Amino acid sequence: MLYRFCLLAVCSLGLISISKAEEASLDSLKPIMVQPGSVVIQSDFSKAGVANKADWAPRQGTRWAIEDGVLRGRPSSAEYQAKKADHKGYEPRMSVPKTPAEFMAKFSIRFTDGSTTAIVPFIEFGHHVARVRFTAQGTQLLADHEIMLVAEAKDFEYEPGRWYHALAEMKGDEFVIQFADGPTLYAKHPLFAEAATSGASGFGTAGPKGGLVEIDNMAIYEVKPSVQKTWSQSRLKFPKFTPVQVKEPKVKKAKK
Repeated sequence: MLYRFCLLAVCSLGLISISKAEEASLDSLKPIMVQPGSVVIQSDFSKAGVANKADWAPRQGTRWAIEDGVLRGRPSSAEYQAKKADHKGYEPRMSVPKTPAEFMAKFSIRFTDGSTTAIVPFIEFGHHVARVRFTAQGTQLLADHEIMLVAEAKDFEYEPGRWYHALAEMKGDEFVIQFADGPTLYAKHPLFAEAATSGASGFGTAGPKGGLVEIDNMAIYEVKPSVQKTWSQSRLKFPKFTPVQVKEPKVKKAKK
């Protein structure tokens, strides 16, 4: 009820950025694995304008701008889609190339309008390395080009228009992401440690097909060599999950 009241109040002022109550939800999240170091990138998107592509890199010709206190992404234009054979940009897609291989990322994100598919919407860390996919059947953590399901929360169903407040941590072969008023997903996978050499790097997202992505209060940090003193005990509290292969790996064609 409080969330709905705050959302109505914000909309009545013609603003989209998250309310003070929502900011408090984000601030409540604290790292449980890593010790944050220097800030790599940080913004509350209070200054409207064109997004700096060195910091916020659009993918597939999709269109991004800072508007109404958020970083907002739209699909590519009809003209762009017409001239592309694939990767047409039907969903707004973006990455943050400056994300370190080991990091802490704290942010708010929401997906509106459009439609879900078997792939989107998602957020990821390292392109096809650790991907969090939102579905009507729950939230999934996928690894290794989405071949392996390594954690899930079936009761955390996708809600269009909801602000998701998250804190993600990557160190070595371990990844953990917390959601305010939601689950914590944890997994250990060898590919996580190879994120720095996996191709397109960093935080990334893709919104609903034909819909929008909005990001607010993004902060990404380097992390210190040592982990939290309580980490060895904290990781024992996560639900045990046996990884499941959910699709076949792509077979690379031999070069002629």
